[in-house]
Amino acid sequence: MAFSNLTDRLQGTFKKLRGEAQITEDNIKDSVREVKRALLEADVNFNVVREFVAKTQEKALGEEVLLSVRPGEQFVKIVHDNLQEILGGETATFDLPEERRNVILLLGLQGSGKTTFSAKLSKYWKERELRPMLVACDVYRPAAIEQLKVVGGQVDVPVFSIPGSQDVVEIGRQAMDFARRENRNLIIFDTAGRLHIDEVKMDELIALRDFIKPSYTFLVADAMTGQDAVNSAEAFNSQVGIDGVCLSKLDGDARGGAALSIKNVTGKPIVFASTGEKLDELELFHPDRMASRILGMGDVLTLVETAQKAFDEKQAADAMKMKNRLMRGEFDFEDFLQQMSMIGRMGSLSKIMKMIPGLSGALSDEDLHQGEGELKRVKRIINSMTPKERRNPQLLAGSRKLRIAKGASVEVSEINDLIKQFNTMRKQMSMMMNTPQAKEAFGGGGGSKFTKATKESRDRKKKKKKQQRDQRKKRK
Repeated sequence: MAFSNLTDRLQGTFKKLRGEAQITEDNIKDSVREVKRALLEADVNFNVVREFVAKTQEKALGEEVLLSVRPGEQFVKIVHDNLQEILGGETATFDLPEERRNVILLLGLQGSGKTTFSAKLSKYWKERELRPMLVACDVYRPAAIEQLKVVGGQVDVPVFSIPGSQDVVEIGRQAMDFARRENRNLIIFDTAGRLHIDEVKMDELIALRDFIKPSYTFLVADAMTGQDAVNSAEAFNSQVGIDGVCLSKLDGDARGGAALSIKNVTGKPIVFASTGEKLDELELFHPDRMASRILGMGDVLTLVETAQKAFDEKQAADAMKMKNRLMRGEFDFEDFLQQMSMIGRMGSLSKIMKMIPGLSGALSDEDLHQGEGELKRVKRIINSMTPKERRNPQLLAGSRKLRIAKGASVEVSEINDLIKQFNTMRKQMSMMMNTPQAKEAFGGGGGSKFTKATKESRDRKKKKKKQQRDQRKKRK
C-alpha cells in the first residue's frame, strides 16, 4: 500500500520520542533528523524535504512543545499539520453544474493509466447525478479506442470515436455535437499518452484544448514512478497548463514521494487518487485524511463513505437483520459468509484496516497479506458446505467434514479449528452486541443511524430527479 514504508519509519520515530523521560532540544532534533531520512527514502523532492524539516524543527523547538504535558503528541501534531500542508492543505473543489456542458481534458505520459482513469472518473461523476460521456482522442496507440469502449461499457457510459481519424480537433468538434444531441453534461477527453514529454510536440494537445475550452485540465500521473511523475506534472503544466493532478496506482506505491512533492513543485493540487484496480476505486484527494493515514492514525471519514457507497438500502437492512441474529446468538456460517462478502465490497482487507485508528499502523503489509489469504481459505471451506450445513453447523459430523475438506483442499483438522474458533467468536460477539453501548450505537432495535442515513440519501436523490424532470417538462 502507498506510504507503508514511510508510515513504519515515522511511527518508529514517534515511539522513540514518546519513550524519552524528558523532551529536550537534542532529542527533538534527533526526531526531526529521522523524519528527514524517512521522507528522502520515500522519494520526496529534496527541496520539499528541506522546507518541511525547517518548518517542523522551528515549531517543535518552541516552548509550546518543550513545556507541554504531552510533548510527543504535540510533535506528532506538528508533523501531521506540515504533511497536510505539503499535500495541498485543503481538498480541491469542483464547479460542474448540471445545467451546463462541462468538459474535462485528461493528459499524461504513456502507461500512466489514463484510459482506465477516465472510466473511473466518469463513474464517479455519474454517481453524483451528472451524465458523462467519454471521447477517444488517443489516435495513435493500437487498440486504444477499443480499450476505452470496453471500460466505458463497464460503467455504462457512451464512448464517442471516429475510427481512422487522427484529427483530434475534428474529433472534439463532432464529440461536442454528439453531447448536445444526447444531452450529455460532462464530456471527458482521453488523449494520447506521450512516451516522453520532450519527444512529442504539445501542439496537438494545445489545439484541442483551445477548441474544447475545458472546464478542467487534469494530468494523470503514475504514483509508482516517483519523481518522474512530479517532473511530468511540471512539464505538462508549463507547456499545456493543468488545473490539477490525478494519481493513478497509488495503492501500489510503497514510497509515495510523488504525492508529497507535486503541490509544492508545481503549485497544482492533487485532485483524485486511484486506490485499486476496480473502476469504483477512486477517491477525492483529502490532504488532511492522507496525512492521518501516513502517520498511522487511520481515516474514519473515508471508511464511513466507503461503507455507504458499498451498501445500498437493502444491504443495510440485511446488516440490521444480521445484527439482530448476533444479539440472539443465532449467527451461523451463512451469516459469516455474507459478512465477508460485505467487507469485500468495501475493498481489500489492507485498505480497510489502514483506515481504522489503532489498527492502521499496528499491522504490517505482510500481516495483512496473510490475513487476506486466511479469509480466502475460510471462504473456500464455507463454500464447500451445503446451505443446510452453513445454517446448522451442529450437523458437521465426520463424513461431512471429510467431504468439505476434500472440496476446499484442506485438512479435516483445519475444519475442526474453524468450527471451534467460530463457536468462540459467536459467543463473544453475542455478548458484545448485548452491551448497552452496542445497543445504543446500533439504534437500540429502531434501525441504525447508517440505515436511516442511507434512506435519507436515497430520498434526496429521488426528490432531485423529480425536480429535474419537472424542469425539463417546463422547458419543453
